[in-house]
Amino acid sequence: MDLHELIQTLKTDGGKIVMLVSDGIGGLPMTPGGPTELEAAKTPNLDALAKKGTLGMSIPILPGITPGSGPGHLGLFGYDPLKYPIGRGVLEASGIAFPVGPNDVCIRCNFCTIGPDGKITDRRAGRIPTEESAEVVKTLRAVKIPGVEVFVEPVKEHRFVVVFRGEGLGGNVADTDPQKVGFEPLDPVAKDDASKKTAEVAKEFFRQAKEILASQPKANCLTMRGFATKPTLPSYKELYGLNAAAIAVYPMYKGLASLVGMELVGQPKSLAEEIEVLKENWDKYDFFFVHFKYTDSRGEDGDFDAKVKMIEELDAVVPAIEALGPAALVVTGDHSTPAKMASHSFHPVPTMIVSDLARPDACAAFSETEANKGGLGHFQAIYLMPLAMAHAGRLEKYGA
Repeated sequence: MDLHELIQTLKTDGGKIVMLVSDGIGGLPMTPGGPTELEAAKTPNLDALAKKGTLGMSIPILPGITPGSGPGHLGLFGYDPLKYPIGRGVLEASGIAFPVGPNDVCIRCNFCTIGPDGKITDRRAGRIPTEESAEVVKTLRAVKIPGVEVFVEPVKEHRFVVVFRGEGLGGNVADTDPQKVGFEPLDPVAKDDASKKTAEVAKEFFRQAKEILASQPKANCLTMRGFATKPTLPSYKELYGLNAAAIAVYPMYKGLASLVGMELVGQPKSLAEEIEVLKENWDKYDFFFVHFKYTDSRGEDGDFDAKVKMIEELDAVVPAIEALGPAALVVTGDHSTPAKMASHSFHPVPTMIVSDLARPDACAAFSETEANKGGLGHFQAIYLMPLAMAHAGRLEKYGA
C-alpha cells in the first residue's frame, strides 16, 4: 500500500484547510552571520502564528535536489514529483485553459533580447508588459510547419505558450534557454528517439519566429522550455475527498492546480484580490491553495530588499486569512529562492502548520533559524498534505 492508497482508506470529513504558498520564500544571508530575507522582514503576524503552531523544514523533492516550480508545487500537493513528472509547458498551457490533447506537445516560451552577435542580453526581454507581449505573440501565429498544427498563445509578461499538435511527437526535448546572458539560445535537442520529430519541428519554429521578431526592440528572440505532454494524475477529490479551490495570479500555478482537479476561482491580479476571492468562496470549498509569486521573482532578480518587502506584504494579509477560522492553516513555499543565488536552490523551505490540534514547539518566529529547530523537523514535502489533513481532523486511525 502506497501513501495515496493509505490516504484514500483513512480520509474523512473535517475542517477547512488553507495552504498559503509564498513562492521561493526560503533564503540565505547575504553575508556571514546576517539575516535571511525572512529574518530581515518585519512579520509580526507570521511570528504570532509561529508561537501557536508547529514549524519545520520541508524538502521539496529529495535532499540536495533543486526543484523547478512544477515539481515543487506537486510535492506540496502530495504527489511524488519523481513519480509524476510534469513539464512546464503543460502547466503554462493548462493555466490559460488551453485544451491540451493527447497528441500535443506544450512548450513554455520566453521572449528574450539578443544583441547583433546573436547572444542573449536579457533573458526576459525587460519583463515586457503583458499587453505589449500579447501583440508580439500574435505575429508568431504566422509560423506554418507542414504536418503539424501550431498554436501560439500569450501568458503573462515575457511568457507565452507554443503547442505542437500532430502524430509522433514526444515531449522529451532539452530546453533552449542557456539560463544566463552572453550566450546564444541553444538548439532543441531530442533526449530520446520518440522526440526527434518534436526537436526538428521546434528548430523550424525557432527559425521562422526569429525572422518575424527581428525588428522588435526588446522581444527580438525567444527561448523554449519545459517541452511536455499531458500527464494523468488522481484528483484532489478522488485522493483526499476534498472540494479544492485554487487562487492564483500566474497561469502556470493555475495550470498545475487544474491538473490535480482543483477548481480555479476568481481572476485576481494581486495578493489583496486573492484574499477577497478567498473570502467570497469560503463556504464553497474544503481546501484552498493561495499562491503568492513575488517572493520568488524578487529572489530570482537577486534583490534582497525587494524580497523582504514582498514577505512583509504577505505578512499583512495573514490576519484576514486567520479570521476565517481555518481548521488548519499551512504557510510554506514550493522551494527556496535566495537573493544571494538569484535562482532556485536546494535548501529546505520553512513551513508552519497552525491548528487547534497543533503541538506547539519552542519556535517564537517564522524563519529559517526557528524552523530548523521546530517540531515538524525536516520532512519531504509529499507528507505535508497528510499532515494538513490530520491537523484538520480529516484522517481516521489506521488499524485496530
